[in-house]
Amino acid sequence: MKRLGLAASGERLSVLCLGAHSDDIEIGAGATILGWIDRGVRLDVHWAVLSAVGPRADEARASAQQFLGNAASAVIDLAAFRDGYFPHQGADIKIWFEALRKRTSPDVILSHWRHDAHQDHRQVSELTWNTFRDHAILEYEIPKWDGDTGRPNVYLPASKALMERKTKLLHDHFGSQRSKDWFNAEIFMGLARLRGMECRAPDGFAEAFHARKLTLQ
Repeated sequence: MKRLGLAASGERLSVLCLGAHSDDIEIGAGATILGWIDRGVRLDVHWAVLSAVGPRADEARASAQQFLGNAASAVIDLAAFRDGYFPHQGADIKIWFEALRKRTSPDVILSHWRHDAHQDHRQVSELTWNTFRDHAILEYEIPKWDGDTGRPNVYLPASKALMERKTKLLHDHFGSQRSKDWFNAEIFMGLARLRGMECRAPDGFAEAFHARKLTLQ
């Protein structure tokens, strides 16, 4: 099977990372971001979290700084929309998205999957597509008790070491989430192992995404 890449070592790649909550981007695409940087891609990242308030804002900022420490450039953008109420704040979030579009024009966008069971995640996905109509968008997955993981169609292999680094960073930076039964290194590693098997990843691990449409040249 022919493997395709978004950027090679030394090439520049502009990425917009969108997360409803403070740990979403890291859970869904943390190994992918770390992997790009480790492979020498000159990554320009706009990292946007829509619900980051109080201690959760501190967690989001510290984690983003750690994940993006070796990126070519990084902008960390934290908003304060109310957790769990995104569908009822749709107009204000839409305004925020329209302002974001004026600040960034990325090569690729990492955002939530449109069929995610969490209402905040679905709202972010909908407005991502509504606002960035002509961009390459990869929708990441987040494991949770709802059992809503689907059948992704884009896989980005990751090494075991990279996955272990991702899960350690998650554990170190998100103390507010450690008591939750789904916030578990074995779950994150297990899902990545399953996705690695599905795409026959060289090291057995991968993060998976949903792509509604892609243009290849």
